[in-house]
Amino acid sequence: MTDTPHSEATAPDTLTEVWFYHLERTGVEQALPDLLEKTLKRGWRAQVRVRESARAAHLDAALWTYRDDSFLPHALADEPDAARQPILITTGRENANGADALFLVDGAEPGDLSGYARCVILFDGADEVQLTAARGQFRAAKASGAPVSYWKQQARGWEKQP
Repeated sequence: MTDTPHSEATAPDTLTEVWFYHLERTGVEQALPDLLEKTLKRGWRAQVRVRESARAAHLDAALWTYRDDSFLPHALADEPDAARQPILITTGRENANGADALFLVDGAEPGDLSGYARCVILFDGADEVQLTAARGQFRAAKASGAPVSYWKQQARGWEKQP
């Protein structure tokens, strides 16, 4: 891995975009890799924040094996040189790899979003706890004045909702 600088995605006074992805047809393990690929294609780094270390290890394994014809360079936050990775999976709130995009799964809390261009919240529509948490996060993001988008998983893919 080379030490190439990542993009400077947000100016200090720019509000972070907050995008909500309502999972209805697949789980995080199926939806997340495609979103991470799109993030890397933009030249961005990503951080995936989870609530528990066991979940981080599970997603780490899932990203290594999700598709035979693809590779997502990533690491867990406690691995050597983790800060150099384009994708970092963590339970922590620090932006150790200088990520432009923060992905929150399983009800992980966003904390301070300054420095991120985008925060992507993926939640399972069939899980009442995640649904309730996402609703609260949506209200908080709207109240902060951040640009908010809501995407719903349909049979033909993701559709942005009004």
